[in-house]
Amino acid sequence: MNHEIDSPRKKLNIWLPLLFSLVMVIGILIGTKMQNNPPTVAAIEIPKKETLPPSSLGQGKLEEMIRYIEARYVDDVNKKELVKEAIDNILHQLDPHSSYISADHLKEVNDQLEGHFDGIGIEFIVVDDTVMVVSTLEDGPAKTAGILAGDKIVQIEDSLTVGDNIDYEGILKKLKGRKGTAVQVGIRRGNEEKVKQFSITRDKIPVSSIDVAYMLDDKTGIIKVNRFTSKTYREFMKELENLVEKEQLENLVIDLRGNPGGYLQETTNILSQLFKEKDQLLVYTEGSNVARSEYKTTGRNFYDVKNISVLVDEHSASASEILAGAIQDSDRGVIIGRRTFGKGLVQEQYRLRDGSAIRLTVARYYTPSGRCIQKSYENLDEYDGDLAERSHNGELFDASKFKQPDTTEYFTGKGRVVYGGGGIEPDVFVPLDSNLLNADFIKLRQHLSAFAFRYLEKNRSQWADKKLSDFLKEFVPDEQLMNDYYRYAAQKNGGKTKRLSPKLENKLATSIKATIASQLYSDLGFFKVSFADDPMVLEAVKLMKEDDPLASLPKDLKD
Repeated sequence: MNHEIDSPRKKLNIWLPLLFSLVMVIGILIGTKMQNNPPTVAAIEIPKKETLPPSSLGQGKLEEMIRYIEARYVDDVNKKELVKEAIDNILHQLDPHSSYISADHLKEVNDQLEGHFDGIGIEFIVVDDTVMVVSTLEDGPAKTAGILAGDKIVQIEDSLTVGDNIDYEGILKKLKGRKGTAVQVGIRRGNEEKVKQFSITRDKIPVSSIDVAYMLDDKTGIIKVNRFTSKTYREFMKELENLVEKEQLENLVIDLRGNPGGYLQETTNILSQLFKEKDQLLVYTEGSNVARSEYKTTGRNFYDVKNISVLVDEHSASASEILAGAIQDSDRGVIIGRRTFGKGLVQEQYRLRDGSAIRLTVARYYTPSGRCIQKSYENLDEYDGDLAERSHNGELFDASKFKQPDTTEYFTGKGRVVYGGGGIEPDVFVPLDSNLLNADFIKLRQHLSAFAFRYLEKNRSQWADKKLSDFLKEFVPDEQLMNDYYRYAAQKNGGKTKRLSPKLENKLATSIKATIASQLYSDLGFFKVSFADDPMVLEAVKLMKEDDPLASLPKDLKD
């Protein structure tokens, strides 16, 4: 008798909070859609204002349910957590890229897309048990206050920041804060015992979406874009202007490796500068509830760029794929690297009343030839594990290992066959060096930043008055430096460190030089060292010397 009564109650206790949260979430989503203010847009395109049909769920019903649960439910319920879980569950049923962003996390996400954050303007690393300042932003709050590269941060407000259990994320959180607020930082400089106290007023810290821009040879320049923020077009054009007017650039390499995407409009603005023609289709978007929107060239490009190549890899996604797809379909340049991620979905971001937001997929985008490069997400586990599978099946090392999921043929302007359904396939495949996945190599690399910092503690003055060009010529990782690195790594790993093969040791030496260059000369130093023997960059430089790079490709890559 008791068993028959208790069983339904237990089931009700389990399901009632979830049912409540699901209904409430639906109400929140509908209510948000019905707000008069237009939604905040992130990551793709600005939505057109639209009239939504009336909701079949009455608001009074939700309020009534809340009152019943608050008044009568058997246990205490964390409604906030239930709502979050319910939203995540609902969106997860739709596609892999519709997502919920909590109010606490929303500012950080938006700052990434807007290209800035509130902070003090330093780059730091944790070396041994101490927070070390690697560099300070020019004209930033920290540099203005007197913080120097090499300083040790031993205190933030009333908390010590030394010891074995330094919380990197916690340090970041304490240094960041609302613009105009102050943070007290204790600094130990050099061998001085006394701790210097600095009060630093936080400000907007710009984060450039361009990692580096410089000339690879006398005619070809490279611009590396790390994401498409609200400032990328302006930043890109500033760098392009400098390369064209001061360095006489003729050919351009655009590096989109590792670029996860961002604002579609910034991408199409850049693309429009790479075409002379007016009204040439670059991309279009369309969804069941979203009308077709076309993005075309303006015909008002400022500079005459001759040959173009775009570098991509398996981490190039979304807006990066839009740029690569438009260049490829229009035969405007050569795509070099490995198959891209395969994200062809368009999101819009909507603010919810509690300060959180949802990113909702509203359309797909299509390249000029009409292909959608979104890979299948029928099985979400397979979707999440796709990049690992590419490594497992050998595709990252051999292009022939990729089995095209959609054999529908699309055609570029010159009649070359291209495919959709799984990312942008490059015109020239450059395999991932399998040696870089060597476990011993990976284990050794994790100490690069700390070792470079320790090296510069003793040798910074040697390079203080020298230019990057001097460093590139004169700095050679000799046998002594490599032995020092092995000893340092062994000490950190708690024992002996296995010596690498000559080929891998050369790569390690390049990594050491690049890391030291980055701490002396910022990103430009790092990439000038790294790109000097980068297979994709070298392939691009070779192709850019051709009058018609596409015509120089082997026939089987074009047909």
